[in-house]
Amino acid sequence: MSEQSTAAPVEQYVLTLACPDKQGIVHAVSSYLFMTGCNIEDSQQFGDHDTGLFFMRVHFSAPAPVSLEKLRASFAAIGDSFHMEWQIGLAGEKMRVLLMVSRFGHCLNDLLFRASTGALPVEIVAVVSNHTDFAELVGSYNVPFHHVPVTRETKQDAEARLLEIVREEGAELVVLARYMQVLSDDLCKQLSGRIINIHHSFLPSFKGAKPYHQAHARGVKLIGATAHYVTADLDEGPIIEQEVERVGHELTPEQLVAVGRDVECQALARAVKWHAERRVLLNGHRTVVFS
Repeated sequence: MSEQSTAAPVEQYVLTLACPDKQGIVHAVSSYLFMTGCNIEDSQQFGDHDTGLFFMRVHFSAPAPVSLEKLRASFAAIGDSFHMEWQIGLAGEKMRVLLMVSRFGHCLNDLLFRASTGALPVEIVAVVSNHTDFAELVGSYNVPFHHVPVTRETKQDAEARLLEIVREEGAELVVLARYMQVLSDDLCKQLSGRIINIHHSFLPSFKGAKPYHQAHARGVKLIGATAHYVTADLDEGPIIEQEVERVGHELTPEQLVAVGRDVECQALARAVKWHAERRVLLNGHRTVVFS
């Protein structure tokens, strides 16, 4: 009886990088992966002529002797030589995500459901809210719920508590799933590049309360939503994804709200998915999103 050869176990990784554009980057990366016994599964790159920056995402596999720690240690020299900002992570590892919500629960419910069914490559490790409205919903998904009230007097303490929960849960991403509090500049800086917000795209035309009612009064024909990274500039961070839906004159303000909520859920879910899959790279005030 002949012995059957057993294939060596293979692990999947994702490398992302951004650096000043120059000759030899792709060659250096591909040569490095070849020399370390890795196999490129998928590779995408983009050179921005406006900023002079180069962006790359490589999905590759490696045999068992090649560990994540070894990859990171050995790639550092290449990263330094090209002045790269780079990351290597496990492709199949679910990103640990913390959600924040106030009193509109559609995005919260959508993300909880998608994560629970495997439609999102994330593990929702906690939900933080300044109200208790959705404690029972969150509990039904066996996710820890933290009520952190916010007033003008307690805002600093509330944000300190939020950061404490982020650290305790090891959250890699914070998602504002219709969290209706303005975050401080300091908090935005501490979570820079790893906090995502969603809002309707009527801004700056229809501000304040009941924007869909304002839009209905003007007879809008498009409803949109924008998912973006949070910065100190309110609702002006780098855009990750946008979604639109055509509407007609026959819809009531309440029906416009319902359409808007669906659009917000779709845009936010895609933004979270792409970030978790390490497909989004910051490019100044813009983003590079690899499909």
